[in-house]
Amino acid sequence: MTENDIPLVSFFKRMLDPMIILGLLYLVIVSEGELFTGSYLLLMILAFFISSYTFDQIDLYRTQHLGNRLAYAGDIFLGWAIIVAILMLIGQATGLRYEFSDRVILLWITLAPFALLLSRATAYGLVFNTRKEHVIRSAVIIGSNDPGGDLLRRLESPRNAGVEMRGYFDDRDQSTRPAGLDCTYLGALEEVGAYVSTQRIKTIFICLPMSANPRIMTLLDVLRDTTASVYFIPDIYTFDLMRARLDHVGGIPVIGVCETPFMGLSSLVKRGSDIVLALMIQIMLLPIMLLIAIGVKLSSPGPIIFAQRRYGLNGEEIVVYKFRSMAVCEDGPVVEQAKKNDARVTRFGAFLRRTSLDELPQFINVLQGRMSIVGPRPHAVAHNEMYRKLIKGYMLRHKVKPGITGWAQVNGLRGETDTVEKMRLRIQFDLEYLQNWSLALDLLIILRTVKEVLKKDSAY
Repeated sequence: MTENDIPLVSFFKRMLDPMIILGLLYLVIVSEGELFTGSYLLLMILAFFISSYTFDQIDLYRTQHLGNRLAYAGDIFLGWAIIVAILMLIGQATGLRYEFSDRVILLWITLAPFALLLSRATAYGLVFNTRKEHVIRSAVIIGSNDPGGDLLRRLESPRNAGVEMRGYFDDRDQSTRPAGLDCTYLGALEEVGAYVSTQRIKTIFICLPMSANPRIMTLLDVLRDTTASVYFIPDIYTFDLMRARLDHVGGIPVIGVCETPFMGLSSLVKRGSDIVLALMIQIMLLPIMLLIAIGVKLSSPGPIIFAQRRYGLNGEEIVVYKFRSMAVCEDGPVVEQAKKNDARVTRFGAFLRRTSLDELPQFINVLQGRMSIVGPRPHAVAHNEMYRKLIKGYMLRHKVKPGITGWAQVNGLRGETDTVEKMRLRIQFDLEYLQNWSLALDLLIILRTVKEVLKKDSAY
């Protein structure tokens, strides 16, 4: 049995640890006779999101499952130290640290890791010690392809030590088998039934392509005469998928082949980080934004804020704000992209575009929930309608909210896309971001964006 088989462990990893941290803070506040204010509520919200992500990345149950108690306790204290450091940085930057009782915060910081140790020890006792001895499950793979190789790599990791992989079956020439499928070849598919019965195999992973449906049905008929657990691993490598995952619709199991990365807890983490960062940036840059507004008004006639229709989440139209940098405000069926030395750009507007300061009002869009700090850059509606007909998968970038900066922009694709090939390359980076999203990737993009802006040579 592995910890991945136990829903209780997933609950502890995702929800209970943050709730223990929040519950302990509340108990300390009450015990010290402090008033529970809105500042403490904000601290709880920040602590929930930060602790959820931090402990999930450290994966404390890996060290617990391996039995190294010292390393396990060290990971808890390391994770808590990271959480406290992040909270202190936020508190210092926003001034929130002065809203709390020093004694309450000190007690909370001191007691929290011990409370987490106690809760996890309890979880371990409830879940992993329910059996007197560790059960080793024998298993075989059916099919020599990429899903089989990927499955084998995952099963050979320490956290899945309860699985003993005996080998694999396949009808094809094994000289072309994937390099990752590094285990014993046991024979053709017709030999599966006899081997499973005589060797008392407990688990079977079918990794055949979906096109092999007749062979799969024949194999299932044979395996009905055994007591082995059978799992079907679909060959998702035959499709160009985005965030493929198993889900349920009305109680019916389905495989999502094209889905947003921001589901469940990931959605909360993404939105929470957007709100916190957008608020901090708006507060810090408010004087600069006021100066820019005055500069726009004095430099040329027209509105200070340029509002343009863009496609947002799920392709719905949103209004995006920017400081006006041109003498015109185009938002019709035809919108010409800004070019180098574009006559429409004002002198002050050229400075704003070169430094990306014209994008600052979009933090208001972030707080409104229309945009995210990091995501695919929104294009004008006219450009969307043109490129969706020319580039395969173009509209998939709208499975998430558009961003002020993105993976494409920090990889040299800021400014004009004067050819379809340039736009196609930008879309490839956008889709790569959707497929590999993490909070760490967002932070990396933000840091690289600052570096790109300081170069002052890639936008106009």
